[in-house]
Amino acid sequence: MPKPKRNRFVFTVIVTFTIIFIGFYLHVTNGMFDMSVVEVIKTLFGLVDNEKFRLVIFELRLPRIIIAILVGIGLALAGCVLQGITKNDLADPGILGINAGAGAAVVFFMFFFQFQAVRTDGSEWLNIMMMPIFGLIGGTIAAAIIFVLSYKHGRLDVQRLLLTGIAINSGFGALSLYLSLKMNEKDFESAALWQAGAIYNANWIFIVSMLPWIIILGIYIYRKSYLLDYFQLEDNTIVSLGIHLEKEKILLLLASVGLVSACVSVSGSIGFIGLMAPHIARQLVGIKHRFVVPVSALIGAALLVFSDFIGKTLFAPSELAVGIVVSIIGIPYFLYLLVKAR
Repeated sequence: MPKPKRNRFVFTVIVTFTIIFIGFYLHVTNGMFDMSVVEVIKTLFGLVDNEKFRLVIFELRLPRIIIAILVGIGLALAGCVLQGITKNDLADPGILGINAGAGAAVVFFMFFFQFQAVRTDGSEWLNIMMMPIFGLIGGTIAAAIIFVLSYKHGRLDVQRLLLTGIAINSGFGALSLYLSLKMNEKDFESAALWQAGAIYNANWIFIVSMLPWIIILGIYIYRKSYLLDYFQLEDNTIVSLGIHLEKEKILLLLASVGLVSACVSVSGSIGFIGLMAPHIARQLVGIKHRFVVPVSALIGAALLVFSDFIGKTLFAPSELAVGIVVSIIGIPYFLYLLVKAR
């Protein structure tokens, strides 16, 4: 790695970590119950015997911040992979319908396995651990349909990919809405909040359920990140290098679907993180995916932590779902990219 590129990469990582730390500080000290830095530090290290402080930090704020970081990492990595595979800078798990497929499967799970009990009863470990599995099944089905319909003459047609993704997104969204309307009043309210992309009800069980997916699939994607550079070449050139093109694409696609499914199962449908984070990363560290992948993950975490903080505080004591905040930021960015691409 040339020294200037290494220095820029290291500098970007340090700055991004600093931004995430600032978001963590703002999130953990502010809210309906403000706390000083000293009170937070003492509570984190068990130096103060205050049950209210422990409840606010360990049961309310800390799980929420960690979920925001993990979901931001997962969605950013998935977006990075999809943009690399499709050679399309506008590719995003939400736009392509993978979020909708995973979300429909999770809503199906909520409908038939009493979602309200899953969200409130901490003893329901098995049910909560099963939610990412259902999300993976739904996301895989959506991705399979999209990619099968997008192939033309043995090649992936980008225009077909986007149009098919929009159609699949609408179809699975309609299915989710239909199932939601069949729920009882309490379950419908919970499902509606979840579909908007809300992490206010985060807890440690959700973290345990998604953490293995983020770690294992994140490491796999980083180790395969060099392939995303090769995927920018012509298919014949890639095959001539001895790379099993379709096999590697399918494995990376399944990894990205797994990440999306794990994220959707705990946070609902949050769009645009997978679109924005890779773009910002490429502007900061260049086009080499061994740099872009980790920086995208950090940027995704920073975006979601700050978006959730804005949603929590902007209209306090009411809260705005983080998915809505991200959409408010992401839609103008998407339109900018669309105009730039044209």
